[in-house]
Amino acid sequence: MTEISLDSRPTYQAACHCGAVRFAVLLTDGLRTARRCNCSYCRMRGAVAVSANLNDIQVLQGEDVLTLYQFNTGEAKHYFCSRCGIYTFHQRRSSPHQYGVNVACIEGMSPFDFDEVPVNEGRMHPKDSAEGGPIVAGWLRYRSNKTTRSTDI
Repeated sequence: MTEISLDSRPTYQAACHCGAVRFAVLLTDGLRTARRCNCSYCRMRGAVAVSANLNDIQVLQGEDVLTLYQFNTGEAKHYFCSRCGIYTFHQRRSSPHQYGVNVACIEGMSPFDFDEVPVNEGRMHPKDSAEGGPIVAGWLRYRSNKTTRSTDI
């Protein structure tokens, strides 16, 4: 991984579950790029990802325990911790100049912090069609599990 450039964007600290992999990241557009994908792998992984340019992630610790997974066309490169199994980030097939970063790995963030997250079409990848751009297949909406009490009304 390469050095992070200095600019006005905040640098976020991130780590896998066990802490073996630690990295710093600058996001391309903050949390506005939050999304999920419905391809076979992402559907099972279930993570919310945000975007970072390839040179905006710096692995601080544990590069040797990162494991690479590729499937189908082999263009996307999915990295996860070989110790705890947590997906950390992936080089995107649709935007190979970017990583998708697991929001749950970023300190102080959770995928449940979003009311709605677009779900991109990945089953029939946009790069395989004439349109070529990202297609929103739907939205994931989180509902609070808080019950309303009569004193709340």
